Amino acid sequence: MAEEKDSKLEQAKGNVKETVGNATGDKELEKEGKDDKLAGKAKEYVENASDKANDAIDKVSDKFKK
Repeated sequence: MAEEKDSKLEQAKGNVKETVGNATGDKELEKEGKDDKLAGKAKEYVENASDKANDAIDKVSDKFKK
């Protein structure tokens, strides 16, 4: 759960940087913001895949316990 908040926070931080960079003409800050957003989205994707894999493992494990 904490990882999910971290990835969302990274996406939000990236959005702010991108917006400020765009508004001020700072292309480097804008690029940094885009990179942060992409990194946050990638982390979120990995977290979701990991959660789904763990759920599948739990289901299989439960069937063998019966």
